[in-house]
Amino acid sequence: MTDITRADGRTPDQLRPVTIERGWSRQAEGSALISFGNTRVLCTASFTNGVPRWMAGKGRGWVTAEYAMLPRSTNERMDRESVKGRVGGRTHEISRLVGRSLRAIVDMKALGENTIVLDCDVLQADGGTRTAAITGAYVALAEALEWGREHRFIGQKATPLIDSVSAVSVGIIDGTPMLDLAYVEDVRAETDMNVVVTGRGLFVEVQGTAEGAPFDRRELDSLLDLALAGTTDLARIQSATLTPVAAAEA
Repeated sequence: MTDITRADGRTPDQLRPVTIERGWSRQAEGSALISFGNTRVLCTASFTNGVPRWMAGKGRGWVTAEYAMLPRSTNERMDRESVKGRVGGRTHEISRLVGRSLRAIVDMKALGENTIVLDCDVLQADGGTRTAAITGAYVALAEALEWGREHRFIGQKATPLIDSVSAVSVGIIDGTPMLDLAYVEDVRAETDMNVVVTGRGLFVEVQGTAEGAPFDRRELDSLLDLALAGTTDLARIQSATLTPVAAAEA
C-alpha cells in the first residue's frame, strides 16, 4: 500500500498535516481552530448553567452541536442558510453527528445541570470537514469543561469527560484504501467512509457508502484499520494540545 504516492505526496496511510490551535476565541469558554491540510474549522464551546426545560430537575447535563459552512469556504460562494430561510439536510445531518460523537464521551450526570453547545464553522473546505469538526470540537469541549470546573458549575471531583473522540475519512480510490481524503480524492472515491472513534478505540459511528462498485469485507476491514490508525494519531495530537488541561485517559 505505502509504495503508492498521492497527488499531495502522501502515502495511502498518511494523514494530512493536522494542527489544533487551542483557545482561538477569546469570548468562548472553549475553542479550537483545527486544520486538516487545507480544511480549516473553528470550533467553539459555549457553557451555560442550566439545561433545556425538558431536562430540568433530572440532575443531568446536555451537550449539543451546530455545524455550518461560511459562504466562501468553497471554490464558489454559497448563500448563507439563514438567508435562504432554512437549514439544509446535510447541515442538519452533520450537526447531529457532531453532537452524538461528543455525547458519547461525556458523563451527563457528572456534568450536572449544565449545557454545552459546540459550534463548528467551516472557514475553508478541502474534504473531511465533518471529521475535522468532531476532532476540533473535542478540544473545545475539554476546555469548556475545565472552565465549568474552575467556576464551580461542575464539582471539583466530578469527571464529565470519560474518554476522547476523533474522526477521520477513509476511502477506496483506484482500488487502493486511503486515509484522510482531500476533496480531489473524495469526489472520485469508489467508496467513501467517515469513522468516529474514541480514545480507547471504540467506534461511535461508521458512515460508509459505495459510490461505484460495492466493497467487500476485506476492503471494509482495511478501511477500518486505516481509520483506527488515523484516529490514534489524532488522539495524540488532541492530548498534546490540551496539556496541561488534562485530556481524558484513553
